[in-house]
Amino acid sequence: MSNIALGKKDEIVMKIIHYFVTEEDYRPVIVNGVQNEIWLENLENDIPLIRININYIHNEEQLYIDLRKTNAIRKTIKKKTYKIKMNVLNLLLDVRDEVTLVSDKNIETIKINKIGDLKKNKYINDFFPKLKDKIISKKTGIVDMFSMTEELNEKTQKEDKKLAKVFKENKYPILTYILIGINVIIYLLSLIDSYNIINLFANYYENIQIGQIWRLLTCTFVHVDFFHIFFNMMALYTIGPLIEKYYGKPKYILIYLGSGIIGSLFSAVLISIPSIGASGAIFGLFGSLLYFGFKYRATLDGFLRSSIIPIIITNLLIGVIIPNIDIYAHIGGLLGGFLISYTVGVANKEKISEKINGIILLTILIISLAYMIIIK
Repeated sequence: MSNIALGKKDEIVMKIIHYFVTEEDYRPVIVNGVQNEIWLENLENDIPLIRININYIHNEEQLYIDLRKTNAIRKTIKKKTYKIKMNVLNLLLDVRDEVTLVSDKNIETIKINKIGDLKKNKYINDFFPKLKDKIISKKTGIVDMFSMTEELNEKTQKEDKKLAKVFKENKYPILTYILIGINVIIYLLSLIDSYNIINLFANYYENIQIGQIWRLLTCTFVHVDFFHIFFNMMALYTIGPLIEKYYGKPKYILIYLGSGIIGSLFSAVLISIPSIGASGAIFGLFGSLLYFGFKYRATLDGFLRSSIIPIIITNLLIGVIIPNIDIYAHIGGLLGGFLISYTVGVANKEKISEKINGIILLTILIISLAYMIIIK
């Protein structure tokens, strides 16, 4: 079988894409209005964006214009993905020899004539130490090109299956139904004897001080007003199945109960009257949805900004405007849900370092709140 000649730039581009997608978990990004350039994204990496540009740069003025365009795209993606810092590795494959490259604090620009240029570059070796051994160096024929294409397709299909598993329909949100059932049963019991239900289960700092810490949890299942339980259960029915689907049942129940307890701790510290209701736990689910939306912000494409954040802000404002609503339980639950989600992690995005940091933050928060209750 005769060999088919491949363009030098095409060969280099395929090798670069193959390495960063299969070894560093980058994925292609669609950028409107660009030609002859490819953008790769991995928000978990210290260099979230890689740009591969095969347009010919023939002088410094054109390079300056090209860098301005790159920076504009960088800022757009940074704003969209809520990244505090957004660095770009800018790989130029067709630059006139006389052109002097420049970089700024956010864009590292490198001229690539051959794969060896990548391997020898200190900046790349610092951030991608595996590249020297993993990127394909030998001359690439058409068979190798097909092989790399197949590996890229397999990687893409594997990632698509992972996403499909996370976002699959949750036909049986059993835990949500159980939680709603428990709340309804306790509400019906309160219709018979509300005084004793509140007396036994409500959250009140003086009771917590004498060791009745179960109230931090039991109060989240107590409602003595129809509209109170109706709106809380409607919220739980709406958001509960999402968290149960995205996090799985064990993490879901941990987020719900843990958020309720942290919301109750905030309430016990900051108000001096008994409090009841599932609002703290439900706001914890909002916090977990916020964290999930942040981790999957590239996939959800604006859902965080257009849906999750406005819903949270609206509900917090309602708690401020309407009297007799325990806004501190809402805030505590929201924070608790976010931190617990940070600790338990979401599918395909978990990091040991984040789990450790989450445990530390939760421990500090709970101990601080407990201390404030004791000395209140």
